[in-house]
Amino acid sequence: MLGFTLRRILISVPTILVIITLAFFMMRVAPGGPFDLERPMSEEIRQNILAAYGMDQPVWKQYLDYLGGLARFDLGPSLKFRDKSVASLIAEGFPISATVGLLAISLALVVGTILGSAAALRQNGATDYAVMGIATVGIVIPPFVMGPILALVFGLYFGLLPSGGLDPLRGMTPDRLVLPVVTLALPQIAIITRLMRASMIEVIRSNYIRTARAKGLSARAVLSRHAFKSAILPIVSYLGPAAAALLTGSIVIEQVFQLPGIGRQFVQAALQRDYTVVMGVVILYASLIVILNLVADLLYASLNPKVKYD
Repeated sequence: MLGFTLRRILISVPTILVIITLAFFMMRVAPGGPFDLERPMSEEIRQNILAAYGMDQPVWKQYLDYLGGLARFDLGPSLKFRDKSVASLIAEGFPISATVGLLAISLALVVGTILGSAAALRQNGATDYAVMGIATVGIVIPPFVMGPILALVFGLYFGLLPSGGLDPLRGMTPDRLVLPVVTLALPQIAIITRLMRASMIEVIRSNYIRTARAKGLSARAVLSRHAFKSAILPIVSYLGPAAAALLTGSIVIEQVFQLPGIGRQFVQAALQRDYTVVMGVVILYASLIVILNLVADLLYASLNPKVKYD
């Protein structure tokens, strides 16, 4: 297992380097620049600003300089927030995005697993049809539609929950996290429910489950000791990239509920051509995908004794 982990880490280095390279040059190819939206300035002042950030150099030289900064774990300064670095901006936004994302993926995992198992155990029954209908609705309706609906109903009409933003004094309070977490979790609940249902149906029809039942084990023991452990494997594989996407923040959710997470920072940075902030979020997202996929693979091997990576 240790050898597999080391190989995956070594392979991830060129993968992340390719992502950095593509993102760097794609942003430079796009029209516009970080200082095009500033108030009119003389060409001399403009050239001085570009020189201060090293943007007066050829693109290949800027790229090599950026890689040199990354080698020193320096993401550089923000081009729009002149008094802040990219690392400090990510440090401000990531805890908010990570909190919402972690709660959302936890809620989706628990609810989706329960609903999917219930639908599989009552296949072609009323429970199955109801669960699959709800799951289909959850997949079809996107978060940018569901979010405003929930905010309108529970925030404005009934006044049960705040419709957005953080508490001015206490920051992230439980009542202000409910709507963003639920909105972010609903599509994942629908996907996990469908995956769990299909996997559970396949498992309970397998030969070793029939053998366990023939030995006289109760239905609860068969499900908890044998079926569930095998049925959860596709969910474990799916959780790697899904958790990375949720932990780094949802652009739509943070925009709808006015949360200052890194998803919202990424949108603003992209619109303002803040190259360094965009690159920082891209690197964070790519690193999380690599790490969480590795964790998912290791969990998969620990749950399935047939899998031997070494």
